[in-house]
Amino acid sequence: MSTPLFSDWHHEPPAHWQQLQTLDMHTGGEPLRVITAGLPELPGASVLDKRRYFSRELDHLRRALMWEPRGHADMYGAVLTRSQSADFDVFFLHNEGYSTMCGHAIIALTKLVLETGLHRGAPDAQGLHRISFQVPAGRVEASARLVDGLAQQIRFVNVPSFVYLAGQRVEVEGLGAVRFDIAYGGAFYALVEAAPLGLQLLPEQQSRLIDTGRRIKQAVMVAVPIQHPFEPELGFLYGTIFTGPAQHPAHHSRNVCIFADGEVDRSPTGSGVSARAALHHARGELALGETLCIESILGSLMTVRVAATETFGPHAAVRPEVGGSAHYTGRHRFYLDPDDPQGVGFLLR
Repeated sequence: MSTPLFSDWHHEPPAHWQQLQTLDMHTGGEPLRVITAGLPELPGASVLDKRRYFSRELDHLRRALMWEPRGHADMYGAVLTRSQSADFDVFFLHNEGYSTMCGHAIIALTKLVLETGLHRGAPDAQGLHRISFQVPAGRVEASARLVDGLAQQIRFVNVPSFVYLAGQRVEVEGLGAVRFDIAYGGAFYALVEAAPLGLQLLPEQQSRLIDTGRRIKQAVMVAVPIQHPFEPELGFLYGTIFTGPAQHPAHHSRNVCIFADGEVDRSPTGSGVSARAALHHARGELALGETLCIESILGSLMTVRVAATETFGPHAAVRPEVGGSAHYTGRHRFYLDPDDPQGVGFLLR
């Protein structure tokens, strides 16, 4: 039997190269790259303080890990740290910058911190391990069962979610007047029905979905000023969510989220289904405690239910509970060679 070529191969890079280690996962097909080593200490009392510091001083690391040649146009990441106000602080990275909330990341991180022992709390009387995350949009409460060391039945109760504007129209170049609603689920989305635009929520239409989603987002951003009730940093339109019928008769619907700079969410989008729960509840289509099962562009699933109702600033809001599952894809040790002109990151689509 021949010896594998690299069985004894070992290489240490030059000492002046920076190294970053990550654990990579996915939720419903949507990637998550969690930075596990190589970052300096992030100063700040709050997650927003830490995100501001990272954006100001370390944004080159976001580009290095999210962009090619280490990532791609649709890569997504998370920075997890200990928190003064919750179990963990976490903020999120993408091709354009930083998210305010990310449900697929919370699902994956809940699995990660439980299965690796980062969170060591005992289960409650219901047998659930409960983890709190402070994200830029607020506090998120996650839970899961540990069965033979594996996290199951992962769910999280999101930040208050609400309808910002309903039944609006905007002129979009090449499309005419497009009807949309704006709802918030930790981020603000323009929600648009796909069928009137001649779109199908299928992988082979991703280029059309990206182009149309970008155009709608830009038109709505120009036409509609958005203000978060309490935090100015959260007051911007994050993406366009196209909605349509489910492919499977047992499911409620399908949606595709185009966010950041034309990224396509492979999952149903945790903050997006939260926004949809707020919209359906406001329309009288989703009762307190009722659950929807929503498909992604791949057919992967998330559930969402209205766990509670409340008032959030001037808005009637809901507390959505979102469920999903995540998986590991690998571990990486990345090198940052200062003499590599492409290593700083680039994007081609």
